[in-house]
Amino acid sequence: MWLLLAFLSAALLGFYDAFKKQSLRDNAVLPVLFLNTLFSSLIFLPFILLSAFAPGTLDGTLFYVPSAGWAEHKYIVVKSFIVLSSWIFGYFGMKHLPLTIVGPINATRPVMVLVGAMLIFGERLNLYQWVGVLLAVLSFFMLSRSGKKEGIDFKHNKWIFFVVMAAVTGALSGLYDKYLMTQLNPMLVQSWYNVYQVFIMCPVILLLWYPQRRHSTPFRWDWTILCISLFLCAADFVYFYALSYEDSMISIVSMVRRGSVVVSFLFGALFFREKNLKSKAVDLILVLIGMFFLYLGSK
Repeated sequence: MWLLLAFLSAALLGFYDAFKKQSLRDNAVLPVLFLNTLFSSLIFLPFILLSAFAPGTLDGTLFYVPSAGWAEHKYIVVKSFIVLSSWIFGYFGMKHLPLTIVGPINATRPVMVLVGAMLIFGERLNLYQWVGVLLAVLSFFMLSRSGKKEGIDFKHNKWIFFVVMAAVTGALSGLYDKYLMTQLNPMLVQSWYNVYQVFIMCPVILLLWYPQRRHSTPFRWDWTILCISLFLCAADFVYFYALSYEDSMISIVSMVRRGSVVVSFLFGALFFREKNLKSKAVDLILVLIGMFFLYLGSK
C-alpha cells in the first residue's frame, strides 16, 4: 500500500512543479513562496482547530491532529527550517532555469538520500545501488552538456547551484522525515510545519523583500499560486502517510517520488515549449534507469 501511495505522491508532485514554474514566470519569488506557505497552513488550520476544540469530530480519521508539547514541536520546527531552506533555493532556481533541467537534477535526490543513509546511519550500498548512483552522476554530467546548448554553464551558473542545494536540503529533509515518522503522527508533523513556515517567512518578507520591492521583479497574482499549495499539501499528505507504514522504506519512497520528473518534463515540453528536448530526454531516461537500479538494490 505504501508503494502505491508513493506513486500517487509522485504524480501530484509533478503537477506541483508545473504550477510552481508557471507562478514564478516574471514574478517575485519570495511573495509567491510566502503565499504558498500561507495557503498551505490555512488548508491544515481547520484540522488543527477541530482536533483541539471539537473533541470527537476527527477522532479515528486520517485528519486528526493529536496534541503535543514542546518536546515534539521542537523537532517540527527543525523540519520547517530544513524544508523552507530547500524551497528558497528551489524557487529561485526554478524561476531562472528550464523545467526540463530542474526536474532531472531534483530526480537525483534518492541518490543523495542513499549517500546520506550511508554516512549517517552507516548503511552500505550493494551493487545495484552503486550502479544507480553512477548512472545518476553520469546523467548529471550529460545534463550539463545539454544545458550548454542553452547557454547554461553548470560550473558557473549560480541558479544551478541553487537547484543542487535545493536537492541536497531536500534529501536531508527526507532522511529526517523517516526519523520523525517513527516518533510522531504524520498529521501532527505536516499541519504544524506548514504553520511554522508562515512565521519564519514573515520576517523574510518584511526585511528582505518589502523594502526592495520597487527595485526588483514586481509581484503579480496568478491562480496557479493557489494550485501550488493544493497539490503540495496533497502530495505531502500521501507521502507522510506512506512513511507511517512500519515496513516502508525511505529510499524506495524517495526514489518513487522523484518519478514526478516525468510529469514535470512533459509539462516543460508541451506547455512551456522548452528546447533541446531530445538530449534532455536521454538524460531523463538515464535518471529513470538509475532509479530502477536503486529499486532493485533496495528490495
